[in-house]
Amino acid sequence: MCLILLAWNCHPEYRLVLAANRDEFHRRPTAPATWWSDPPEILAGRDLVGGGTWCGVDRRGRWAAVTNFRDFRDPDRHRSDAPSRGLLVRDFLSSGREPRDWIATQAPMAQDYHAFNLLAGNRDQVAWFSSRGGAATVLTPGIHGLSNALLNTPWPKVTSGKAALAKLVQENRVNPGSLFTLLADRTPAAAADLPDTGVGLAWERLLSSRFICSSDYGTRASTLLLITDSGAVEFFERSFTAGGVCQGEVQERFQIRP
Repeated sequence: MCLILLAWNCHPEYRLVLAANRDEFHRRPTAPATWWSDPPEILAGRDLVGGGTWCGVDRRGRWAAVTNFRDFRDPDRHRSDAPSRGLLVRDFLSSGREPRDWIATQAPMAQDYHAFNLLAGNRDQVAWFSSRGGAATVLTPGIHGLSNALLNTPWPKVTSGKAALAKLVQENRVNPGSLFTLLADRTPAAAADLPDTGVGLAWERLLSSRFICSSDYGTRASTLLLITDSGAVEFFERSFTAGGVCQGEVQERFQIRP
């Protein structure tokens, strides 16, 4: 997943508003979001190669999402023995632990994985951890954005996405339609605004839009997670073809279990 936008404790109705795009090679096998049986009570899509997921939530309202840290000059980025980063999401949701406490137990093993960012939360706390960023950070209320660098790094898609989400929150227009529209923006950034992560100018430009569309690599899924102050959870996820056409949508609503 290459873009995660969230409004945390700053909306009159929703404790959490999360809107995220998962970008991946189209050839990587993926299962659409559903309730898992192994481990149980997790609602998420599934990476059929590594066994983990990019974003998920459980019956207790605990959720997590992961992105890779993009630096193609990293000599360790092709380690064949590294476990899938999506397992971090699965393992947190299976743990029953508080977000920051669980991250503290996992931080010593962070270097076993390729570089990553992890967001983990529940109704009371959201924590961010990066294998490139030191100790876990508990998020303050407000609008936050994460792509393939550290939290709130001002890449164009993060900056524009945060501004668009803030506008929806301020105007009380947060709903699935407006959030999917926010994620669907395919406008590339200007060359002068592009980061330099070692992939070359053409790829930096392709990867700079919120929604990425190309024949080999692009946005595979858009995920929305909304949790109200009363504990109602709304989960929506759309899957896309290599041409950027929606090929299915999952909708789930439930009440957080004590």
